[in-house]
Amino acid sequence: MTGPIFDTHAHYCARAFDPDRYALLDSLPGKGVVGVCEQATHSGDAPRVLELAHRYPWVYAAIGIHPESLLAPEDCGEEGAAPTVSVYGGDWAAELRTLAPLYEDPKVVAVGECGLDYHWPVPREAQLAMFEAHLRLALELDKPIIVHDRNAHADVYALLDRYRPTGIVHCYSGSAEDALRLAAQGLMIGFGGACTFKGAKRAAKAITALPMESIVLETDCPYMAPEPVRGSRCDSSLIRYVGEYIAQLKGLSPEEVFSITAENARRVYRIPASCGV
Repeated sequence: MTGPIFDTHAHYCARAFDPDRYALLDSLPGKGVVGVCEQATHSGDAPRVLELAHRYPWVYAAIGIHPESLLAPEDCGEEGAAPTVSVYGGDWAAELRTLAPLYEDPKVVAVGECGLDYHWPVPREAQLAMFEAHLRLALELDKPIIVHDRNAHADVYALLDRYRPTGIVHCYSGSAEDALRLAAQGLMIGFGGACTFKGAKRAAKAITALPMESIVLETDCPYMAPEPVRGSRCDSSLIRYVGEYIAQLKGLSPEEVFSITAENARRVYRIPASCGV
């Protein structure tokens, strides 16, 4: 059995898991998975995220509003328009207020997934304002933040430097130099299947430069399955390929990588080692 695997970023509420969600989750501890942080992306999936967190003692929740939730209906994919637009008419501040009571749930260990995404046609001013609101909320609640950064490095890093939260920069795609600066601020750097892709040279440099104490593992499942299963539906057990790849880069055994990163995940999410599987 591989492990201990702690998946710091998953989306098991996605439609891709509708046919076998619970059967798959039931199987994960037998494959070495000791922890998962399920990410809400808006008020629509937050209740389902919490349902999973309460169903499984080793599943935890992050609650927030993803920047893609501001997409117009015509720009949305198979998941459809988010409540941010379809229910709240784009008034993300009102939606965030309705989410506020959920942070009192002890299974909610982080604020997010939130951040900036300049790949999609989402107004930048709205994104920036919403991300700042999440940063302030994380500091107010004294919880870590889960940061989405797609094609927005400069603005994301500037805000992280201004607010100095704890948390995870998810699916890291920046330079090694920026990774070290973020780690020096106390942030964890998340790597998933994308770091194993043949063209992911920046990720390899960042992993090599970072101390293991600043690295956590993730899937972003059902997306971004690692090599050699790229293109398939991803799940937390496939982190074994990521751990093995990082072990090669760092000159460590896979077991050391899994153990260190699982402890890092528990530390950033403030989960006692006695909790979970």
